[in-house]
Amino acid sequence: MHSDSRPFGRLADGREVALYRFGNDAGVTVALCPFGAVLQSLWLPDREGQLADVVLGFDRLADYEQRNDQHIGGVIGRCANRIAHAGFELDGRHYPLLANIGSSHLHGGARGFDARLWREEPFCNDDDAGLRLSYRSADGEEGYPGNLEVEVVYTLTPDNRFCVDYQARCDRPTLVNLTQHSYFNLRGAGCGDILDHRLQLFASRFTPVTADVVPTGELHAVAGTPLDFRELAAVGARIDADDEQLRLAGGYDHNWVVDKSEGELAPVARLEEPDSGRALELWATQPGLQFYAGNFLHEGVVGKGGAVYGRRSALCLETQHFPDAPHHPHFPSTVLRPGEVYRQRAEFRFYTVP
Repeated sequence: MHSDSRPFGRLADGREVALYRFGNDAGVTVALCPFGAVLQSLWLPDREGQLADVVLGFDRLADYEQRNDQHIGGVIGRCANRIAHAGFELDGRHYPLLANIGSSHLHGGARGFDARLWREEPFCNDDDAGLRLSYRSADGEEGYPGNLEVEVVYTLTPDNRFCVDYQARCDRPTLVNLTQHSYFNLRGAGCGDILDHRLQLFASRFTPVTADVVPTGELHAVAGTPLDFRELAAVGARIDADDEQLRLAGGYDHNWVVDKSEGELAPVARLEEPDSGRALELWATQPGLQFYAGNFLHEGVVGKGGAVYGRRSALCLETQHFPDAPHHPHFPSTVLRPGEVYRQRAEFRFYTVP
C-alpha cells in the first residue's frame, strides 16, 4: 500500500484543505478530500490492465464548495434522501427543516455533511490504507436536534475493496441516515452514458413514490415492473418504459428494499461495464439502496479535465435507511438516542469480468 497528499486549495474562509491519495499494488487508487468527506477520484484497471478514473468529481476545491448541487462524491447527512413536509416529530416535538426540493427536505439541508470540513487522520500500512474523518454537527444545525459526533473511515485494501465505515453518537434524540454519494461510470468518468452498464439489485421489493418522489409508505414487489433487477440487466433496457413510477421520478431514482437481515453485511448490488470489463459488487449493512441513474445531471456540470457530465452519464448506488422514515413507523427507524451508537458499513469490491 502507498499514499501521498498535496494541497487541494483554500475554502472561502481561508482554511487550507489537502487531497489524500492511497493506492494498492493492483493499481486501484483513491483520492479523498476532507471537505465533504469526498471521494474525488477512483482509478480502476480494466480487463487489459488499463486504468481509468470511474467516479465523477472536480479538479478544484472551489467547485466542491460553490458548485456541487448534485452532491458529487460526498458523505450525506444528517439524513440522506427526502423527508416529506420538511419536518418531523420526535418524542412529541415538531422539528422544522429546510424545504430545499419542493416541499421536502433533501440530503441534510442547505449545508449538509458534504458541504462541511471534516477533521482528517490518514493511515497507511501493509494491510490497508485510508482516511479517518470526524465531524461534530452542533445542536440545531440545519434544524436537527442534539450534538452529533460523526466518524467516517475510508479504507482501501490490497484485495481491491474500498470500505466505508460510519459511526455516530448523540447527546439528544435525533435522526441519522448517512450514505456515500459517488457517481459511477465504469467506462470512465465523462466517457458517455451508463445505459449499457449491467446492474443487479439483491432486492425483491421497492418503496414506490409520489409525484414529489417521496415514498408512499407501501412496499411493492419488483416482479413484473421495470424496477426488477434481480437478474443482471442493462440499465437502459427499460429506463424509459411506460411506467408510472419511472415517469414520476424521471427514470430510476428509487429505494430498493434489500433482501437481507437487519444489520447483516450482505451483497446489495452488482454492476458491470461490458466494454472495459470493470465491475463492482456492493455489500452493506443498511436495509435500503437508492439507485439513481443520473436523470438530473445536466450539461452545465463541468468536471475533472473539463469533461461535461450530462444526463445519465453516471449512476449512484446509495446504501441507506429508507427515505422519509420519520413519517412511516413501519420503516426501519432512523432515530438515534443518547447511549446508542450508530454503526453502518459499505464495501465496494472491485474486479473484472471477461
